[in-house]
Amino acid sequence: MNEETETRVEPKDLPFWRRAWTAITTEIVGIHPRLHVYNTLSSLLPGRASGELRASLLRKAGFVVGQGTRINGALKITGPKGILPRLSIGQGCSIEADCMLDLSEKLTIGDNVTLEPGVMILTSTHELDFPKHRAGKVVLNPVTIGSGAWLRARAVVLPGVKVGAGAVVEVGSVVNKDVEPNTRVGGIPAVKLAALETP
Repeated sequence: MNEETETRVEPKDLPFWRRAWTAITTEIVGIHPRLHVYNTLSSLLPGRASGELRASLLRKAGFVVGQGTRINGALKITGPKGILPRLSIGQGCSIEADCMLDLSEKLTIGDNVTLEPGVMILTSTHELDFPKHRAGKVVLNPVTIGSGAWLRARAVVLPGVKVGAGAVVEVGSVVNKDVEPNTRVGGIPAVKLAALETP
């Protein structure tokens, strides 16, 4: 049958079992069994007292997590299949409860980084599209958080951003462009507030 005479079958015209099977297999692609085991075990542990144990469990799940890093509460990790190599967390980091890490693209967190509660780091977004469906094509961009950086509570880092070493991102800020090393930024969008002392 050539392309001109071939008829396209719409999903609604498929039998129920075929639509169900397609939906199930599509969803299974996004399941991360090791991450589910980590989430289950992590949820059973008491708050800050189990920070190093949570980091160890994340390491056992296959992620790169440096020694001395503590995960002091629930950590939400999202992303499509193949997320394990997309996360690298350095040594001596402190990640507080309710942080969200989007691993649609590579996320690198340096040594001695502090993420306060509710920090959100995104590596994916959508292009602006037509009025009928504004969220267009998915766009992926890696994010890097430099060593010694401090992201305060509820800060949001958008795709493609590099937060420099020793930088401070203030509470509730939205970072949409690179932050220079040893710089304090804040606001929506985040702007430079001060240059910080360097050793």
